[in-house]
This record gives sequence, structure tokens and C-alpha cells, in this order.
Amino acid sequence: MKSSTANGTVTAPPSKSYTHRAMVLGALTGSNFSLKKPLMSEDTKATLESLQRMGAEVDIYPSYLRLRLEELTAPAEPINARNSGTTIRLLTALASLLPATTTLTGDASLTKRPMGPLMDALTQLGASCVYIGQSGRPPLRIKGPISKTHAEVKGDVSSQFISSLLIACTQKKEDTKLNITGQITSRPYVDITLDMLDRFGAKVEESPSGFEIPGRQILERESYAIPGDFSSAAFLFAAAAITGGRVAVRQLDSKSPQGDKAIIGLLERFGASVSRQPHATTVSGGALRGMEVNVRAIPDLFPILAVVGAVSDGKTVLKGGENLRVKESDRIATTVRFLQDMGARILPKDDGCEIIGVPRLNGAKVDTQGDHRILMAATIAALVSTTDTVIEDDESYRISYPGFIRDLHQLGCRVEVRK
Repeated sequence: MKSSTANGTVTAPPSKSYTHRAMVLGALTGSNFSLKKPLMSEDTKATLESLQRMGAEVDIYPSYLRLRLEELTAPAEPINARNSGTTIRLLTALASLLPATTTLTGDASLTKRPMGPLMDALTQLGASCVYIGQSGRPPLRIKGPISKTHAEVKGDVSSQFISSLLIACTQKKEDTKLNITGQITSRPYVDITLDMLDRFGAKVEESPSGFEIPGRQILERESYAIPGDFSSAAFLFAAAAITGGRVAVRQLDSKSPQGDKAIIGLLERFGASVSRQPHATTVSGGALRGMEVNVRAIPDLFPILAVVGAVSDGKTVLKGGENLRVKESDRIATTVRFLQDMGARILPKDDGCEIIGVPRLNGAKVDTQGDHRILMAATIAALVSTTDTVIEDDESYRISYPGFIRDLHQLGCRVEVRK
């Protein structure tokens, strides 16, 4: 990567979060369901292949796919969720509906990610849950069907536990009262799940202690179109902000419950210029100033916000991100490490970091730990580096944003992929 200025217009990639959920909900309709504009990334392919292993038939076309699931079944061989935490969590709860045993596993990174709160909740609902290796981590075995009516789950580890329970409990025979303990981290992702359940005809009532979910609900919808992804667009907007460029991104819905749409307002507060038009949102660079951001609801923005803070005048504090320690990597540690290697004045904290901005960064060799958001954040940081940056990871961006390099090229950024 070489120093570059990001200028131009691109179309937002489809949302990964919506694609995962739409695949699962579409399969549960039991109809000939059409999913339009899905994100076909490594993570969403893991969900699609897992659903196929559980009985779904899939036809893939250039701009849509069809899903048909007559009956959910437990596969004889283990489900491999690869690197996708969303996949293993959604599919674990789905498997708990079945009277047979399902085994789920993933790659080396995924087997380090927590599953305990979800497995504990499913046990309370009557499932038999067994860890094959380390307690609280994949791989695991689960056997249902879940039939009890009350469960409790921690809200401060991963919102995906709650989302998976909400979906699965609409399909069990009995009604469910789900009590949430602690503050829900990444709450907007739960809101996405609730929004999608509503669009598929399911009803969930939120209570002071959690959620009440009627059982035996019939999901109905013939098709669904995936909206644009603010999480991925955040990297492009940040590129404009820090390079003094101008980037417009089309097909982003400002009314979406996606929490990462906060990137627009945050960059504006940093000092970038923002123009919100009906068909595109545009961010232009400006005199950036450090500030304090609580990332509890928007942890996926942490790496790229750290990059923006690293080249903003004054002090930036990112806090509220305790759960960043258990993502695809320890994202606090990996973010701080690559930015320190690039000359940033950044120190880690238990829940985030503190940064004193510098005018420019330096080129460096970056170890992403195989984490897609670290790769993309480091690539954007390289655009304002005095010398070339080398990232020894040319694949992980495909987990969430397969068109990342293509879109950077379209914006005039000098990024070379070497095999």
C-alpha cells in the first residue's frame, strides 16, 4: 500500500449481518424463498453451507439465491462455521430445535471465541450441551428439542447469543421468557434481529427484564433484499476523512437499525464534512480533532475509529469495548500493535485505547492475526503513511467485504495484491 487520496463514488456492499439472518429466516419459511442482493462473503457462505447441511436446497444466481427447506435435520457430519461467530451462534440455537445431536466447529480462531452464555441458556431450555474441547468454546455438541419456558443469558458478552435465541424460540412449541442480565453490548445487532423477525411475520415483546417470545410462530415471506452495509462503508468514509479526499457511497439506508451508521456522525464530529443526499452519503476530509467515543454499541467500528484518531489533532479516547477482547482477534491488542508499529501514539486500555494524534503515520509490516477488520483498518491507515506498508494477509477481507480492494482501486487508492 502506498500513500493515496481517496476520491470517487462506490456502491455499498450488502450487509453481512442482514444476510446471515435472512438466510436463516428465509430457510425457516419452508417456502421457495428468494434472497436478493445477498453478501456472498466467506462468513455468509459458511451460514449458507451450514443450512444446506441441515436440509436446505440452494440455487445461486448472479444477483440472488433461492432457499428451500422442507424439514430441518441434524447433519451426520459436523457443521463447520469456519471463522464466523454469527454462523456458529445462529446455527447452534437452530440445532437445539432438533431431537438429534448436531456437532458444530470452526477454524482455530473460532474455537477461541466464547459460547458459554448461549450454551447455558439452551441448557436451561432443555437442550443437552457438551463441549468437545475447552469448556465454553467450540467445538461442541447439542441435542434438543428445547421445550422449557424460561432462560437467562448474559447481555454483555455478545449480542449474537440473544439474536440466536430470539430466532430459535419463535420456532419451539412453547412460549419463552428470556431474561437478559447486564447491559446488552452491541444492542443495534439485536435491533436488526427484531426488525427482521417482524418483517418475516414473527412477534417478540420486549419486557423490562428481557424478551417474551411466543412459540409455534409461522415465518412467511417470499423474498427479501439485503440493504447496504454501514460497517463496510465505514472504511471508505474514513479513507476520505483522513486523506483529505471525497468519497460518496450509494445504497445506504439512514433509517436502518444498523448501529454502525453512527460512523457518519462520528466522522462529522471529528471534523470531516458530510453531505446526506437521498441516493448517496458523501464524506470529505477536513481538519480532524480528537474526541471521546463510547464503542459499546458499535464495537466493529473500533479499529477504524482508532485509525482516524491516530491522525487527528489532540487526544482521542475510545472506551466501552470490553468485548473487543474476544472477537476474531483481541481487537484492542491487534489495533494498538499495528498502529504503534506505524508510529501512532496509542496506548491500550482494558476497554479501548487512548491516542495522541500525529500528522502522518509511517509504513510498516502489519500482522493482522487473520482478522478482517484489522486488515481493512491497516489498509486505510497506510493511505496516510510516509512509506509503503506491507500487510501479510491478502485474504481475510473476504470474510466480510469481498469487494474491498476493488472499491479502493475505484477510489484511486494505490493498493497492490501480491500472491
